[in-house]
Amino acid sequence: MTNKQHPIGSGFTAASTAEEVVNGIDLSGRNVVVTAGHVGLGLETTRALANAGANVVVASRNPATAAEAVDGIKGAEVDQLDLIDPASVEAFAARYRDSGRPLHILINNAGIMGGELVRDSRGYEAQFATNHLGHFQLTHALLPALRKAAGARVVEVSSWGHHLSDIRWDELHFEKDYDGMVAYGQSKTANVLFAVELDRRWADDGIRGYSLHPGGIVSTNLGPSFSIEDWRAMGLIDDNDEPIIDPERDMKTSQQGAATQVFAATSPLLAEIGGVYLTDNDIAPLEADARPVTVDLGSGPLQTTPGVTGYAVDPESAERLWELTEKLLA
Repeated sequence: MTNKQHPIGSGFTAASTAEEVVNGIDLSGRNVVVTAGHVGLGLETTRALANAGANVVVASRNPATAAEAVDGIKGAEVDQLDLIDPASVEAFAARYRDSGRPLHILINNAGIMGGELVRDSRGYEAQFATNHLGHFQLTHALLPALRKAAGARVVEVSSWGHHLSDIRWDELHFEKDYDGMVAYGQSKTANVLFAVELDRRWADDGIRGYSLHPGGIVSTNLGPSFSIEDWRAMGLIDDNDEPIIDPERDMKTSQQGAATQVFAATSPLLAEIGGVYLTDNDIAPLEADARPVTVDLGSGPLQTTPGVTGYAVDPESAERLWELTEKLLA
């Protein structure tokens, strides 16, 4: 396969914020959808894009809570979306399509992490169903609006967590032993593979795909199943239960964490490049032979790496997952 995973020297760093990477970019007249765009990284993404002139639809399971969170952000509006419910996904997409608006940027930002085994109404494991299947269905349902934009980007917010698992082709939904972090890792690998294959299939329509690792951000509500002790064991909070901020060690503020997805969504440096995984506001290097790792909360601080695993950007796996996902959603 052709290796596109080479840093391009963007000029930004791990410490750059969302506002900094979009500075000087005019998004007036651009329409954006951000799933869970009212909390954590999503809220900072919504704020940065709206401040640059974009019209941002914040998709949320709880519109009332979302509306309160984005109140005062000019250009932000809220609509209801529950990614684990196929009917809710289709209803959201139908309302957007019926508005007649093109969609220039779709940021598939929402996600869940860890916890006990939960299954959706179809019997699918909830992290895979929410983080991958829901976003896959949403993206396809919004395809007419993406095409109408005559130049669109789809951004998959993945994670270094993709290092925790490849796709479990023979046991996607954990019918046997369940590990919440392995399930999370599988869903994050699926995010990366989705962006790879989306870009291959839709680039000729002017639609480019990206995935990324935002960084370690304790303030996000991604992992409610984690306790203060868990965060401390991973070296992400100090003895006063305050987040440790050290971007060079991948520990970021929400503003810094949102930067890479804003970079993916807007940077002119990526105009001719798609299907890549980003970190720290640049294309990440390839860890071609990396294999899944195990997270042991008792083994000391979590050590992340800046690259993307070979299995997460493998084009054959990307095509295989696309076809499998279509069957699961049929």
